[in-house]
Amino acid sequence: MKPSVFKVTDDLKRALVVVAHPDDIDFGMAGTISYLTSKGVEVSYVLVTSGDAGGDDSTHSKEERAAIREREQTAAAREVGVESLAFLRFPDGMVEVTLELRKNISREIRRYRPDLVLTQSPERNWERIYASHPDHMATGEATIRAVYPDARNPHAFPELLDEGFRPHSVPQVWVAGAPFSIVVDTTKHIDRKLAALRCHVSQIGEGEGLEERLRFWGQANAKAAGLKKGRLAEGFRVLDTK
Repeated sequence: MKPSVFKVTDDLKRALVVVAHPDDIDFGMAGTISYLTSKGVEVSYVLVTSGDAGGDDSTHSKEERAAIREREQTAAAREVGVESLAFLRFPDGMVEVTLELRKNISREIRRYRPDLVLTQSPERNWERIYASHPDHMATGEATIRAVYPDARNPHAFPELLDEGFRPHSVPQVWVAGAPFSIVVDTTKHIDRKLAALRCHVSQIGEGEGLEERLRFWGQANAKAAGLKKGRLAEGFRVLDTK
């Protein structure tokens, strides 16, 4: 079945994005975030790690690298209209689906009270191993568990109630990656996506060939949804979590 093309509606006021590392959003869904903010949707980010084990060849300490990557992600977020970021600061490369992580994500869901949560896939992609970093899969699984049942259940993590965070039910989750059930046409947002990615200097350097790569991926997604030649898209699997 061909994916549908998403159009924002008035009932979508707030969205929360939960991913493992700085730059995950910008590679996978920055065009979508730019589209949402351009339509007046308030978007917030939750980063499970600060990227302290990021794959560069620097001699920075973990603390220095984390600080650099948090600054880069904060700058990248601004490029697509996002000002609100939370860094949970779990160790990079060591993310597991623990109760502690579920509680932390539940806290952020209750704090931001989103109409939509976007996250990474908890399933391994056997066709493209780089899409299946263990931190990505763990973050996706923990986020879905936080959406249901944790964030909505007043008896889950009662200490959150003591902190003033009331239960919240998220109506819908978008999981990045194939198989898609929707795509977002991001053709008009490629420049903002590129600007966001270029903030991650510690990871991409000069970004040689970056635009060509992004256009190739985006055109493949658009073609799968039947969009016209030359259009760009990002795709998601939609979960009804009412």
